[in-house]
Amino acid sequence: MTTRRLSPLLAHLRCQQRSQFSYTSPSTLHARRLVSTGAANISETRSYPKSRPLTEKEREFLQNAIRVNQAGELGANLIYEGQYAIFKRDPRLKSLIRHMWDQEVHHLETFNKLVAKHRIRPTALRPLWNVAGYALGVGTALLGEKAAMACTEAVETEIGGHYNDQLRTLLDMLKDDKDLLQHGELKELIDTIREFRDDELEHLDTAVEHDSKGAEGYDVLFNVIRGGCKAAIWLSQRV
Repeated sequence: MTTRRLSPLLAHLRCQQRSQFSYTSPSTLHARRLVSTGAANISETRSYPKSRPLTEKEREFLQNAIRVNQAGELGANLIYEGQYAIFKRDPRLKSLIRHMWDQEVHHLETFNKLVAKHRIRPTALRPLWNVAGYALGVGTALLGEKAAMACTEAVETEIGGHYNDQLRTLLDMLKDDKDLLQHGELKELIDTIREFRDDELEHLDTAVEHDSKGAEGYDVLFNVIRGGCKAAIWLSQRV
């Protein structure tokens, strides 16, 4: 049996999820929904009860969240695509990277649909993320399996934390208006973020299990990549 070695940050995120956001374990998630190479196909549009119109503040948050999440999932897709290009001849890593990539494809296509549905302007930095994401995936994979897993750990730590922050903000916004929790647009966003956060933290678990912390220069690699993710999120929210 593989022993998980969770970082303090991951343990903290897990604690937050169980206490505040009803965290669902990956095994339970996979028992509920079939995840395969067909995961890129978007499920039928969910229907929710209608409620009052969103305020300007709520509408702005929804649009910014969808925009930045689309950008983040684009970057994650390209990182895994780059890693897959290097590891596709390794039978042990090929299926592992492909599985995580398939989930990211599903995430990206979901946010692409939400961008179109709500007529949201995507970040103008998309061409930059196209290049940077793929280069990061290829570059870390060329450094070896552990470096690639350190990259995954850094990226998914930041994305998982970012999704948690969004959930916290949404629930704080709605705590004085319980009926708004069932508002179609916000409920759809909450459900989507919660599901995708669990996927991202499954990837984080996978990276730790595959000895991401054993990568040469782990501390520098982890912090530089995570810092880059923070910067990308900040820029995507504004540009």
